[in-house]
Amino acid sequence: MIIAIDVYYLENTAKAIGALFYWDDTVAKNTISVEVDNIEPYVPGEFYKRELPCILKVIEQAGLEQIDLIIVDGNVYIDNEGTFGLGGKLWEALGGKIPVIGVAKTSFKNTEEKVTPVERGQSKNPLFVSAIGMDTEEAAALIKGMKGEHRMPDILKYVGFGE
Repeated sequence: MIIAIDVYYLENTAKAIGALFYWDDTVAKNTISVEVDNIEPYVPGEFYKRELPCILKVIEQAGLEQIDLIIVDGNVYIDNEGTFGLGGKLWEALGGKIPVIGVAKTSFKNTEEKVTPVERGQSKNPLFVSAIGMDTEEAAALIKGMKGEHRMPDILKYVGFGE
């Protein structure tokens, strides 16, 4: 089973949403919502410190043993040297046991070796897909093949990856 997770913020509280699904699904099999208080403040370059604890709470509630793959709204790498972004930090926090795909709406400079642009629907504005624990090209093909007619796959939009 796959889980896609995104996090929203209100002052010092966050709401994390996870959708459990299979690749052929048009809607989530199950949705998990978790509220987290006293989150870290936003610090440029350290976004993961704010978001990672929220994502881990959703994964804990979903049950790690039933998850085969995780999709996050963000980047696995933030440069061509392989510096971890949110997705890489998540993979590291889980001991490298579960592949992570990052789907970002914008790209970082100097990530062209680690990120594959994916055009979907009629949009010429690509999504930027990165992965760890699996081949990036395979991850990009999976995201491209997800259900939905628009730039953002339906299940990812439902979770909040939005435009």
